[in-house]
Amino acid sequence: MTDTKELQKRIDKSGLKQKFIAEQIGLTSWGFARKRDNLSEFTPSEIDGLCNLLHIDELEDRFAIFFAKKVEAESTNGLADGGGVP
Repeated sequence: MTDTKELQKRIDKSGLKQKFIAEQIGLTSWGFARKRDNLSEFTPSEIDGLCNLLHIDELEDRFAIFFAKKVEAESTNGLADGGGVP
């Protein structure tokens, strides 16, 4: 599960537009948003591309962002409590 809040912080810090990031890792803006919001999972190559683009160099940071075991409900737009898209 992706830590949406932390990933968004890294995106904001980078100054890159989400559409550009999505294109660089082979996704549409819609596909990227679905993965960022935990409606779908990032592939290993997408994670690698994101880490390179966003300069997430530390292995510990990569795991914390892309392999979070528990994410706050607000990080996933309410999906953790069963809300959102079925």
